[in-house]
Amino acid sequence: MTTKPSKTLETFPNPQPGRDYTIRIKTPEFTCLCPKTGQPDFAVMHLEYVPDQACVELKSLKLYYWSFRDEGAFHERVTNEILDDLVRATQPRFMRLTAEFLVRGGVYTTVIAEHRKDGWTAPVAVQLP
Repeated sequence: MTTKPSKTLETFPNPQPGRDYTIRIKTPEFTCLCPKTGQPDFAVMHLEYVPDQACVELKSLKLYYWSFRDEGAFHERVTNEILDDLVRATQPRFMRLTAEFLVRGGVYTTVIAEHRKDGWTAPVAVQLP
């Protein structure tokens, strides 16, 4: 295999650091293991963020997500760990990670974790007629 899972998140300079804009990344193939049973858990990851000086590079994000495939993790822990790692790597103005875990034993779990840079406020949304 030419690529392998990696905990390294690469970034690149934000091409428009003077503007608040939103980046949305949907990853429908996240997997980790249930820490109780060892069975696979599947999730759709929805990452939304307002970058400051750096943006996350997509291939490194894919390899980073892949690194959880063989790790046992409760949904709450893995969602918050991923958010913390992404915030450390990119230092965004705002970041939200929504992890929608697929059904297991008749139960769906969605975990939403957020980060807001001190002093940053979201711009007011423009409502068009």
